[in-house]
Amino acid sequence: MASITIEISDEQLQKLQALAQENGISLEELLRARIEDWLSQPTSKFAQAANYVLKKNAELYRRLA
Repeated sequence: MASITIEISDEQLQKLQALAQENGISLEELLRARIEDWLSQPTSKFAQAANYVLKKNAELYRRLA
């Protein structure tokens, strides 16, 4: 498993530590879970946007075909 290091402000660290503590998990678990959520969202959001555009413009696409 790879690891990364980032710099954040003391205030951000305190907020993250508080969130982790509220959820009864370690800071690392909190960040790992959020990253996993973030990585899984772009695909579904793109699919939703693409479906919206396709449905909205279906008649136009039919006429151009």
